[in-house]
Amino acid sequence: MAITKAKLFDHKQKRLAELAKALGHPARIAILQLLAERATCICGDITDELPLAQSTISQHLKALKKSGIIKGEVDGVRTCYCLNEEVVKEFNDTITAFAQELSMSTTQNCC
Repeated sequence: MAITKAKLFDHKQKRLAELAKALGHPARIAILQLLAERATCICGDITDELPLAQSTISQHLKALKKSGIIKGEVDGVRTCYCLNEEVVKEFNDTITAFAQELSMSTTQNCC
């Protein structure tokens, strides 16, 4: 009996991978840090702060929004982005638990 991909990984594993993928580019880290420094941010402000094209920043914002780590609200022709506090907390809790799990396993590591 073959294990299907849907059953191979549990929800926590899939979610952690999704969030890690969203954070897997230095530009996305920089965007999140910029949003954390400010309460909200408009896409134009981000292009003023980072040495990237507006289209590139838009693609990174799309990936961050897809993961849920940021929220965007349309304000006329602009979209105002901010951190999604619930997902930031979820990521913190998930990565902390995962790191603790890894730390416990390294005490039994054979290498």
